[in-house]
Amino acid sequence: MNQAGSSAAEDGGPTAPSGLLDVLNVASVVLDTQGRIALWSPQAEELFGYSANEALGRYAAHVMVHERHVDLVVQLFADVMATGESWAGAFPIRRKDGTTRLVEFRNMRLMDDRGDVYALGLATDRTTVRRLERDLALSTRMVAQSPTGLAVLDTDLRYVSVNPALERINGVPAADHLGRTIHEVLPRLDAEALEAAVRQVLRTGEPLLDRSTVGRTPADPDEDHTWSLSLYRLEDARGTVLGVAVSVADVTDRHRAAVEAEAARRRLAVIADASARIGTTLDLERTAFELADVAVPELADVAAVDLLDAVMSGRRTSLGPAESAVIRALAVRAADEPDALRAADQPGQVARYAPDRLVTECVRSGLPVMVAQVKDEDLGRIAHSPEAAALLARAGVHSYLAVPLIARGEVLGALDLKRTRNPLPFGRDDLLLARELAARAAIQIDNARWYQSARTTALTLQRSLLPSHPPVTGGLEVASRYQPAGATTEVGGDWFDVIPLPDGKTALVVGDVMGSGIDAAATMGRLRTATTTLASLDLDPAVLLEHLDRITQGLDHSIATCVYVVHDPRLGRCRIANAGHLPPVHIRPGRPPELLDLPTGAPLGVGGVPFSTTDVDFAPGDQLVLYTDGLVETRTHSLDERLDALLALLDDPARPLEEVCDLLLSALHHPDNHDDVALLLARARADE
Repeated sequence: MNQAGSSAAEDGGPTAPSGLLDVLNVASVVLDTQGRIALWSPQAEELFGYSANEALGRYAAHVMVHERHVDLVVQLFADVMATGESWAGAFPIRRKDGTTRLVEFRNMRLMDDRGDVYALGLATDRTTVRRLERDLALSTRMVAQSPTGLAVLDTDLRYVSVNPALERINGVPAADHLGRTIHEVLPRLDAEALEAAVRQVLRTGEPLLDRSTVGRTPADPDEDHTWSLSLYRLEDARGTVLGVAVSVADVTDRHRAAVEAEAARRRLAVIADASARIGTTLDLERTAFELADVAVPELADVAAVDLLDAVMSGRRTSLGPAESAVIRALAVRAADEPDALRAADQPGQVARYAPDRLVTECVRSGLPVMVAQVKDEDLGRIAHSPEAAALLARAGVHSYLAVPLIARGEVLGALDLKRTRNPLPFGRDDLLLARELAARAAIQIDNARWYQSARTTALTLQRSLLPSHPPVTGGLEVASRYQPAGATTEVGGDWFDVIPLPDGKTALVVGDVMGSGIDAAATMGRLRTATTTLASLDLDPAVLLEHLDRITQGLDHSIATCVYVVHDPRLGRCRIANAGHLPPVHIRPGRPPELLDLPTGAPLGVGGVPFSTTDVDFAPGDQLVLYTDGLVETRTHSLDERLDALLALLDDPARPLEEVCDLLLSALHHPDNHDDVALLLARARADE
């Protein structure tokens, strides 16, 4: 409707009326040269209280003013008619009902086509005029002095008014706004979206409040700013739409603070997630993969965790300016980026990075290295080879960040991050988050590294202390196994031994030192050495355990369990003594396997408890199964259930002993079991 009216005005046609005159309610009165009322408008009827019939033909002074002002009014009327000069001012009038009202007058002389002269009086209530003046003055003052940018757009979305604050915000003089659209004045803003919002407000009349927009204006062409816009439709008293009022406030600082707060919240969320997910075990590779999993995709599209190869070997290293970095890849993760994944070093792979490579610079200096916008020439310094650089280019790597992994003052390696899908380059917030993740993960990685080193040392020590024995000795066919605990715990003190004795006899030993780690392995070695020495004296099994008990009491309060068996092939029997250990299994052809009923005895190191020896017939074909508790004990089943499962697996006396060992370990010892296992099987052979 309004746009049609505007178009008609441009063509010279009628337009919609303004509502301002309706608000003023201007009364029109025409007087002849004698001062009589010749014309009387409806507004005059309302203002003075007289109908046209009552007013027409009467002297205006008698109808419109108080008696005491008649002479003054007559003189003013004479001056206007004589000189032709207009008169304006406020004058008290008397209404028909006898009340008075202050009225604003505009009086002027008129002349028709015959030369006759008349006087035109325009009058409106002074209170209404003053109210509109105050409103206008207030509006003008507020618009001019407001720190908020204010503008009015007409229905064609062109500026018709701009206040000084908006001049400063836009960096464009007010005169250069007028008659132009938003896009014409501010081409670096998203004018299409803004104009769509203005049209919506024009159409619906619903205000649009606190809408954010980001862009640049001539006031600061090199920096993005954020503004809060509010839009209101303007209407006159008749409801005619005049345009849209726009208020603009620069909220760049508030927006930046909100962005920083959100970034801080995100960092805290990622760090909290990392604290829960990284270091769940003491497995080095798993810890590295946990770090890579946290980094993708929250921080990067591709993440790799690399350690210096010297660090993996337990050596400290410092790189000189011309030295290459020998790096072992521990983990790599990529968010559906096959090319970037192929370009990365695969877990377990060792690669040499030249001195000019960025990851070398990172581990050499112990400082982050960031390339926010990766160029083609940068890819050669990121990848370890030209082929890998080509793959990274194909993957679209556009931003790179390497952060050192530092624990206890030592650079262990680097967290290597790349972005392909995420369009944003790495920035300051990303760097802070990456450093925090790297710092927390480095401690976990270092713990896992030292644990793995200590575990490997203990395991090597333990294996070195375990015997190697021939498959046949002293009339016995023998098979054995040692199975360390799962990777998440330390090695234990389990051991076995096969000791040749005089007169063709053989001693069989299985024991378990309580505890774990190097101390347990060392104690096991000392007990095994003592057992071998005592066995050479051909002592009774109970007597030998008594000696071991006294030795164990002197080993820093160590406690161990042990089964000691002496097989005599000439007598076809075994003599057995037990020191708190699980009973051996006796297998005889044609009979179900059974647990030997032996006096349990006390563990070694308790002291003061006697041991006893039990004789057990052991004919050719008979078998003994000696084992430690790690084979049968679990957290979820009773010991009786597990022992029954053990007996059930020993249902074929003719099965080769090596196969029996493998069967028992695969069926009973879970990889995540927290205890190691020593297993010793012996079968009596017939005389040849």
